[in-house]
Formats: sequence, C-alpha cells, structure tokens
Amino acid sequence: MAKILSGKEVVEALNENLTTRAKALVEKGVTPCLATVRVGERPDDVAYERGATNRCKKIGIEVKHFVLPENASQEELLATIDEVNQDDSIHGCLLFRPLPKQFNDEVVRNALLPKKDVDGITNGSLAGVFAGTDQGYPPCTPAACMEILEHFDVDVTGKKAVVIGRSLVVGRPAALMLTSRNATVTVCHTKTVDMPGICREADVIVVAAGRANVIGKEYFSPGQTVIDVGINIDEDGKFCGDVNFEEAEPIVAAISPVPGGVGTVTTSVLAKHVIKAAERGNK
Repeated sequence: MAKILSGKEVVEALNENLTTRAKALVEKGVTPCLATVRVGERPDDVAYERGATNRCKKIGIEVKHFVLPENASQEELLATIDEVNQDDSIHGCLLFRPLPKQFNDEVVRNALLPKKDVDGITNGSLAGVFAGTDQGYPPCTPAACMEILEHFDVDVTGKKAVVIGRSLVVGRPAALMLTSRNATVTVCHTKTVDMPGICREADVIVVAAGRANVIGKEYFSPGQTVIDVGINIDEDGKFCGDVNFEEAEPIVAAISPVPGGVGTVTTSVLAKHVIKAAERGNK
C-alpha cells in the first residue's frame, strides 16, 4: 500500500506557522491583508473565495472584497486593480479568472503589481519563477505540490521528475520549481511519444493532465511519489483526480489523494504568500 500524502496534515503544519507569523506582524502594527477581485457570481469563484476568506481569517489575515457585476467594463476592472495597487494596507491580491469575454486577460492580469500578485498570474511573477528571484509569487497550485513534497520529506535532489502538463498555471511553474530543487525534470504533454515509458522511469511524477482518471497503471513503477493535481467529476458524480487512484496506489510508494490532497493546500499557500508579502513590506 502506498503512503497517502494527506493535504490536511500539510495544512495543519502550515497554518500553525502562519498564525505565529501573522501575530508577530500585528504586534508590529501591520495587519496582513488580502484583496479578492471578482467579476460576476460564478459558483466556483464564490466557493473558492469563501474558502480562502475563512482560511485567511483563521490565520489572522484581513480580507477585503472587490466585486464587480458580470457586465463591468475593462476600465472599471482596471480602476479596481489600480485601487488595490495603490492601497499600502493591502499586501496581496487574488484576481479570479477566467474573466468574462469582454476583458483582455493579458492586459488585466498584468495591471496587477507583481509584489501583490500572490497567485502567480502576472508575467512578472512568472519571470520571477523562471529566474528564481523574489519578484512576485509562484502560482498557488504548483507551490502546494512543493509544500506536500517538503512536508513529507521527499527530497528531489538528483531525482528524475516528470511533470504531465505544460500550462502556465501548473505544469511549467511546477517544472521550474522542481528544477530549482535540483531535480532532473521532463515535461510531458499531448505530443509526447511513449509518455507511459517516460513516466515509469521517474522518481517523482506531478500530474496536471486535466482529464479524469486518464493516467493509469501503465504509467507507474514501484517506489515512485505521485502528486495528482487534477480535480474532476467522474461518471458517478464523485470527485477524482487525473490519476486512476485504484490502479496507481498498489504500485507506487506515495500518492496524494483527490479530494484531500493538493487542492486542500492551495488556500494555505495563498495565505503564506500574503504573510510573506506583508513581511517584505514591513522591512
């Protein structure tokens, strides 16, 4: 049986550390603050906003909400982002995407200052990930993958790592973050030849394929650590990952579950980035 890499365990450790750091900031007269900027009432956005707000408040982070109607103009949204940029009491901003069709995503997301971009959506933040600098912050989902590996003492130094998926949201940042931890990384995608064979040679696999249960037993070999980023609904209406858990779990050494894995950790990573931004601003 594989070791289950529980997100709950990671969250408990993270939150304890973050609560202590938030209290230290408050004692210095700084209240860490997150702004959420949302256009419309998409149910998944509202649900994530609620979860992030609850997590932040428990840690000691203030949350300010900016909600625009579905038919808001790009000028109105840019004015809201500028307000967030100019407000020194706000340390981080979560901008919900995808945006409605009337917006130019490239223009809007890059209007946010990288130093307040706590979810890694701006070109400046992504450049910081690429260069390994402190400019901006990495996207929360791949950062959550790294938190899980670190918490469970999975040392990737010198190891073969495979990332399935090459999106700017997960795949490419995850590959760069693994590289910065001295792994030897291969990125697989829809055009990859013999993906199962490549994956069987890996020590660590991060899966962000975007399809339910698509990665089966032919991708795995004993001793591997598997991080499943996928969030899908299967034919029975249940949450599942991109990895076929029932096929992978008997083979590999460790695996993150869905639900209860990476997704559980992302809001704590968001809070960690807000705390770090507040600490940077207080220096």
